[in-house]
Formats: sequence, C-alpha cells, structure tokens
Amino acid sequence: MRIAAVDDDPAQLDLVKVVVASMGHDCHLFENANALMRVLPRETFDLFIVDWELPDIPGLEVIRAIRDTAMAPVPILMMTNRSDERDIIEGLNRGADDYMVKSARVGELRARLMALLRRGGHAPAPKEQVWGRYRFMVQERVVRVDGADAGALTSKEFDLAFLLFRNMGRLLSRAHLIEAVWGIGADISSRSLDVYVSHVRSKLQLRAESGYKLVSVYNHGYRLEDLGQTQAMMAP
Repeated sequence: MRIAAVDDDPAQLDLVKVVVASMGHDCHLFENANALMRVLPRETFDLFIVDWELPDIPGLEVIRAIRDTAMAPVPILMMTNRSDERDIIEGLNRGADDYMVKSARVGELRARLMALLRRGGHAPAPKEQVWGRYRFMVQERVVRVDGADAGALTSKEFDLAFLLFRNMGRLLSRAHLIEAVWGIGADISSRSLDVYVSHVRSKLQLRAESGYKLVSVYNHGYRLEDLGQTQAMMAP
C-alpha cells in the first residue's frame, strides 16, 4: 500500500516511516501541507496520516483538501498533540476516520493503520477472489475467465491486474501503480507501464463488451471500471 504522512516534526515522520515499512508498505513523507497539496492533483495514496498543527495550513484544511481531491474515499488518520475531547470530536467530525494522540506508541499506530486499511478495502488478499467472470488464483498466479485460463500473464502482469481489480473504480496514478507492482525506486518508465497495461487489457479482454473496461486518464493514470457493478467475492 502507498501511505502519505504530513508532519512538521522530523522525528515523528521517522517513526511513521519505520512503522509503515515494517508493515510492508511504501511511505511518502511531507514536512508541510503545501508539499502534500502540490502532489494531490496527480498522485494517489491508500491512506493519509495528518498532523493538526502544521506550519503553513491547519491539518483540518488538509483533510478537507484530500476529501475534495480524492477520486474515491480514502482513510485518514489524524495524529496530533491535541488530546482534549473537544478536539478529538472536531477532528472526527471534520473528516478524519481515526484520531491518535502523540507520542504515538508503535504497536498502537500499527494496529490503527491496519484497521483503517481493512476499512478501506485493503485487507490481505485471499487465496482466490472472483469478480464476475474473472477468477484470480493468487497462489497459482493464474486468472481464469469464464472458467478457462486467460492468456498466460507474466508475474508482473498478474500483480498489475490483481491490483487494478482490487481497486475497482478507483483512479490510480502511474507512480502508484509502479510502486505497488515494482516497488519504490524501480527503474520503470511510464512508457513501460503503458506496455504492461496494454498486455493486461488484451489478455484479459478488459473492454466494454466484457463488462470491465480499463481506461486511461490523461496525465494521471488508469482506472478499471465494472460496467455491470459486479460485487467481488471470495472463491468457495
């Protein structure tokens, strides 16, 4: 998962990064609100950690900007020194999904992040998962369409396809896709990503006539659309 944290305390950011990395996720750190605001229109994240008292823009305004900009609901944890009950109520009423008072305990922070990710639809992948005519066999790394094996997907094509299906209807930025499939710092160009996406679209027939359409959003990324609004389910 791709997690963004904004806080003007470097020590706090270091703690968050260590915890997020220990959970196997990528962490993007921002020391002020404006730095985060600049990337919001073009980048996507799976979860935000926001300090209330930032040097440039109050955390509550940052939360409002995230809610206004995000293409789909995304969990937000407010982590702050403010411990008064009135502040906690205001933070939750103004858009935070959870509220944690500093200094953050590592175990508690990890547990809260895991809970928020589960609520956001990012629970650990089951062994098999089905979306309409598509059955993903996670251990075998095979996709079956209408009961028949789809065209052989490479390991990265499978990861990319599974990521898109698990984020059905959500616009994912190019950087988000690259980091989730290849990892932070991977030497993968946007053009190479386009080629992988093209292979996935072709092999899985992700076009309108199949009921699922993989669309490109100019200057941003990709979104997989369920034209029939089929609900994902665990395979029996």
